[in-house]
Amino acid sequence: MLNEELVAAAEQLLAICVRKNLTVATAESCTAGLVAGTLADVPGISAMLERGFITYSNQAKQDMLGVPAETLKAHGAVSRETAIAMAKGALAHAPVDLAVSVTGIAGPTGDEGGKAVGLVHFAAASRNGQLVHREMHYGNPGRTEIRKRSVLQALVMLHDLAENEPARD
Repeated sequence: MLNEELVAAAEQLLAICVRKNLTVATAESCTAGLVAGTLADVPGISAMLERGFITYSNQAKQDMLGVPAETLKAHGAVSRETAIAMAKGALAHAPVDLAVSVTGIAGPTGDEGGKAVGLVHFAAASRNGQLVHREMHYGNPGRTEIRKRSVLQALVMLHDLAENEPARD
């Protein structure tokens, strides 16, 4: 799964977080820990990576991140609302400055609600109140490619959030 582009993105994020003394948590569904795993392949990452939540099931999203059952019922696991709730839940359940969430459909088939393969929702949030959501439509290039692109997008979002976050003492 790892490639030079992903490792470079992880290294750039690490450099910013170390410089600003920021810590990170991930909340992952369709990537099943690959964002945290990609970060863990970079030497020195323990300076910023605090924890990762793998919440593949709806029950895990509720139990580990506090995603409301009503949100999942009304909008589905793959939605803007769920991605935001996951990122906010990671902040609420981890002593970190930044969190990113990923929830999507990697295939090979779509979701029962008619959502297409390749739909992925991301949210990145900071303890200082920054919140960003992105909805990506990757098409159906295969599970591995969707997950790889999702990891890169999550790292880019964390990078952008870290850039705009003040340094911590």
